[in-house]
Amino acid sequence: MLKIKYLNLLPLVLQVILKQIGDCSIRRCDPADLIPVMEINMKTLPEHYSDYFYESLLSELPEAFLVAEIEGRAIGYIMCKTEYGFSNFKKLGFVKKGHVVSVAVLDEHRKKGIGKALVEEAINGVQIKKCDELYLEVRCSNTEGVRLYEKLGFIIKQRLKTYYRDGEDAFLMATEFQY
Repeated sequence: MLKIKYLNLLPLVLQVILKQIGDCSIRRCDPADLIPVMEINMKTLPEHYSDYFYESLLSELPEAFLVAEIEGRAIGYIMCKTEYGFSNFKKLGFVKKGHVVSVAVLDEHRKKGIGKALVEEAINGVQIKKCDELYLEVRCSNTEGVRLYEKLGFIIKQRLKTYYRDGEDAFLMATEFQY
């Protein structure tokens, strides 16, 4: 007679790693990641959002709300949303657009390709939702960020005067998808 031993196992959450960069994994954000994501935002960026805002973006577009982690610790994130509006490329086009709301990597983990990997995987997530284009705003002084986005196919479409609360201008950058 076969004896079966039952183990008390905690429910396991299956997380798919989208990309691996050295010891860093890029995966979809989970609700349990929201507090670490907010902490990264507070440490790295002057713009902050309400708890509800993070939750709403996660439920709206989980395919493009991603976390970078090393040994189970979140060290970066990107969050996006979708919207409908005038195209950044077509004169009269009304399109479905992805919008990179925020992307950040902790200072000690920058210049390792993690930000690039987050943006690349967010592009894939936005394309899953059949967006026609993806856009973002970036501080004009963030030359490294602008260069990264240009390498990934984004084009500066316009300069937004005094876009940020501190009065700094932003570049609106966008990329168009061909299906």
